[in-house]
Amino acid sequence: MEIRTKDLKWQLGTLVVLRFLIGWHFLYEGLYKLIHPEWSSLGFLASSQWIFSGVAEWFISNTAVLNTVDALNTWGLITIGLGLILGLFTRAASLAGTCLLLLYYLFNPPFIGMELTGPMEGNYLMVNKTLIEAVTLLYIAVTPLSRSLGLDTLRKKYNA
Repeated sequence: MEIRTKDLKWQLGTLVVLRFLIGWHFLYEGLYKLIHPEWSSLGFLASSQWIFSGVAEWFISNTAVLNTVDALNTWGLITIGLGLILGLFTRAASLAGTCLLLLYYLFNPPFIGMELTGPMEGNYLMVNKTLIEAVTLLYIAVTPLSRSLGLDTLRKKYNA
């Protein structure tokens, strides 16, 4: 099957838009947490019921640890978001975003408590929006086209 230049342009454009949109989501979440000092991951961690529930209990049992987790989460979201939006260190930002989202998923997977509530918007047994976004970021990390149209292009040009 022959790949046409026109098709590659559409693929490139779609991946860049996808990279930007996910970056916006990360940046927005991080900035929201930054400008709302009352925000804490306490509620999220307290509801953890799966394999990391013991880790979550440890996080929330120590105020210093919880504050560190909150700061790392906030600044991680901001950094990943900026990297994706600007197309700077795109592979690293995508992989870091994938790891962060998978941690969210493992702390609170969608299938815990399903028998009580039934399906909810965004959670469909084992697949939820978090998992979809994580896999999308993994795809962006392994696809060279996704690193086009960003500061990575300039960085490679001047480092070569």
